[in-house]
Amino acid sequence: MTDYIITYTKRKFYPTAPITDDIVIEDIAHALSMLCRANGHYTSFYSVAAHSLNCYEEACARRESSRVRMACLLHDAQEAYLSDVTRPVKQFLPEYRVYEERLQQAIYERFLGSPLSEYESRVVKLIDDAMLYYEFYEFMAEKLQEEPPYVAATPDFYRGTMKQVETEFMDVFTSIDLSDTSEQKATIAWKRASDLISCS
Repeated sequence: MTDYIITYTKRKFYPTAPITDDIVIEDIAHALSMLCRANGHYTSFYSVAAHSLNCYEEACARRESSRVRMACLLHDAQEAYLSDVTRPVKQFLPEYRVYEERLQQAIYERFLGSPLSEYESRVVKLIDDAMLYYEFYEFMAEKLQEEPPYVAATPDFYRGTMKQVETEFMDVFTSIDLSDTSEQKATIAWKRASDLISCS
């Protein structure tokens, strides 16, 4: 029995002991475009990659920094190597959660250069949960909470074929300029102005 998987780009990848240089965006984009959300129980196919693109677009609409946008695009990237376990089961698998967290942090380290800050993690979680609410309502006609969460953008649940979503994922990834701090400064200034208005 092997302790590695063979990825789309033909790499031997060790999910429980990831080597950062073996994490490549081509593998992530391809695998996530082939994986269905909700363990395949939605009424039609909706990939993890499409969900990630919606999270990215929501971060853009909220004028978040390029780091947050990239984090939103990659927040489920570990599923490209581990797949996913439903939440009711995952709570009983603490060792799996350790591997999941370790791999996700390695992915952030690979593409962002450092772990997420507390603020960045909180925003990504808020956006992820908001997208979950609206996709569940779209595909299952189920409301996960009483009040719909705030969204600044309109999610796109029908992005085309798996290959089209994979290509879009790659295009978005390459378009994010992490060296551009101007938008981050603008975001901070905008949030400060918003806080002052709300406090006045």
